[in-house]
Amino acid sequence: MRALIAMSGGVDSSVAAKLAINNGYECVGCTMKLYQNADAGLSREHTCCALNDVEDARSVARKLKMPYYVFNFTDDFRSKIIDKFISSYESGITPNPCIDCNRYMKFAKLFDRAKILNCQYIVTGHYARITQDVSGYHLKKALDSSKDQSYVLYSMTQQQLAHTLFPLGLLRKTETRKIAEENGFRNAHKPDSQDICFVPDGDYAKIIELHTGKKSTQGKFIDAEGNILGTHNGIIHYTIGQHTGLGLSLPYAVYVIRINPANNTIVLGPQEDLFNNKALVNEFNWISGKPPKDSIRCRAKIRYRQPEQWVKVTPKSNERVELTFDEPQRAITPGQAAVIYDGDEVLGGGVIV
Repeated sequence: MRALIAMSGGVDSSVAAKLAINNGYECVGCTMKLYQNADAGLSREHTCCALNDVEDARSVARKLKMPYYVFNFTDDFRSKIIDKFISSYESGITPNPCIDCNRYMKFAKLFDRAKILNCQYIVTGHYARITQDVSGYHLKKALDSSKDQSYVLYSMTQQQLAHTLFPLGLLRKTETRKIAEENGFRNAHKPDSQDICFVPDGDYAKIIELHTGKKSTQGKFIDAEGNILGTHNGIIHYTIGQHTGLGLSLPYAVYVIRINPANNTIVLGPQEDLFNNKALVNEFNWISGKPPKDSIRCRAKIRYRQPEQWVKVTPKSNERVELTFDEPQRAITPGQAAVIYDGDEVLGGGVIV
């Protein structure tokens, strides 16, 4: 069987390639070129991390004696990921482009390319597991809870799970690096990437202004009663729950409670106003392929690093659910992902509205 290895240039995908070969797969390595220097605010002459990543991936592929390709997906990445990222912030929504990248690039565009290359599987360096029984395929958490990435994979379908391999699901990060060392991979001690790939310095607003060619429009900070508290620098600079960087000097603590793009205002209030026990979730993907007929009780996360919380999940349609948490949750943020779990299994997830 042939497998197409999605190689980011990091240690995880490199070791995933090695393990796939060890398991008897005929492997082909590839790196997705997702953006140009200009998309990330870098000069054309700048040797950005993306070019270094390609060289790291190519080096590992050569060591493993695999064919290796670089696929130019910049146009698709711009339309599916960067443009959505920009429009979300302009609409007062906080997006999660890494989840969108998994959905539209790794497990859509890359699957199409795998078919062309006669590869039956996609292999990635995600820390997650896939199991199968008579009811179908199941997405589960990684053994290493500190590295588990199942949250960002909630959009996967039965068809995708059937043709995907996550070789690192049973490994701890220390074991991954040890395998890389033992095989002489040049990226064995390469640090994990932290930022969104096309926002290398973490300045989201700068990238949005670069792509739109527009400076942020200032507006008013107001309280719940509409009283003006100050001037903000443009809604793209803020997200729900934010407390620092507001540029205000008030005798009491305030937090971003709501963003109103229609009139360019941001509502500030006390921290207790951030708490809510209900959330509506759209574009919900049930990994089993079908929603339950009735409400279910399970656990949910509304952000990547949050501990799971007990919740009642009520289907409103095939792709819309209502979450009712046992305990009020802080800063339920439109645009972020809500993912539900039954023990170590991901049942599905969607986008908070």
